[in-house]
Amino acid sequence: MSSPASTLGGSQQAIKLTQGLIALFAFSCGAIVANLYYAQPITELIGPSLLMSAGSASLIVSLTQIGYALGLFFIVPLGDLLENRKLMITTALVSIASLAAASLAHSPGWFLALSLLIGFSSVAVQILVPLAAHLAPDHARGRIVGTIMSGLLLGILLSRPLSSLVADHFGWRFVFAAAAALMALVTAVLALTIPRRQPGHQAAYFELIGSLVQLIRTMPVLRHRALYQGLVFASFSLFWTAVPIELTRHYGLSQSAIALFALVGAIGATSAPVAGRLADAGHSVRATIVALAAATLAYTPALVHPAFGVYGLVVTGIVLDFATQMNMVLGQREIYALHAASRGRLNALYMTSIFVGGAFGSALASPLYEHGGWTLVAGVALAFPLIAFVHYWFIGRARAHGGT
Repeated sequence: MSSPASTLGGSQQAIKLTQGLIALFAFSCGAIVANLYYAQPITELIGPSLLMSAGSASLIVSLTQIGYALGLFFIVPLGDLLENRKLMITTALVSIASLAAASLAHSPGWFLALSLLIGFSSVAVQILVPLAAHLAPDHARGRIVGTIMSGLLLGILLSRPLSSLVADHFGWRFVFAAAAALMALVTAVLALTIPRRQPGHQAAYFELIGSLVQLIRTMPVLRHRALYQGLVFASFSLFWTAVPIELTRHYGLSQSAIALFALVGAIGATSAPVAGRLADAGHSVRATIVALAAATLAYTPALVHPAFGVYGLVVTGIVLDFATQMNMVLGQREIYALHAASRGRLNALYMTSIFVGGAFGSALASPLYEHGGWTLVAGVALAFPLIAFVHYWFIGRARAHGGT
């Protein structure tokens, strides 16, 4: 039997969210979500090694994100029903096994199947984030979630340069083997550290999944926030999947140089805690307008980057990352305020829409680049946040959950 100090009930907060625990949550979220992005900058190494066509190689990133979206929809809602720590550890163990198997795969079909499973099993991160929101006091929820999301977003951004560097020196298989080892370490620490939480919600699994439709139908803030971040993340994924191809083919950069490029882009993750503080202070509307406008304007130098060289792409990467992270945290802060008992399901719906958008953007990267080069990629990528901005300006602001 667990002690009160290690158990969080459905309506009982018995755990103090210390700075150490916040830091652990942030690091763990970053380490877990990185699994989705290790393959992104090295598909041109993996593909030829496994005798994949260019089209099949581009599916690696898309299938990983599709798997993640499926896990978000079918696994994460269980966070409102099952004990959270056990659910998180179970999914993490599957992630460890699938990463290890990917490092040994020699068949294109098997590797693609494992990519789907890696994404599906990496949803442990979205069990941790709602758990932190439950632990956080109301007045600081945005700041705390923003801090933890900065760790998650750093994981997304740093996974690409780390993967490029490791693959350049040790080969792509070592990337997946090292990821499996890191996941094993993180899982062991979390199993010994994070509190148990048994939700108070009582329902059968299919009733729980069915309730997702009711949440979507009755909560316009959820629908709108999911739409905005899905569109922004489609743009984000399209840019970061296509830009390594442009840097390799147009500029002749090595994997290590591409790693440095992605590392500079990680500066954008600094917006997550800023967004959380703005939301706590009641400035969600203004901050959202800034985020969506910035995501759209980010592509100005990318469209004319031959005049600026790689520097134009660097500016686009930094501004786009900043806007993406800012809008994500603002959206999470708003949906977590809708209904506390449904945070796991609300988060699942929100994040599912994001990674469906991400998978769509990633899948477009190779076809767009092959048909129209970087200009077509940047033009299509710009359209996504522009649509979100127009919708928010004319419709979303009136539906915003409080704020100014």
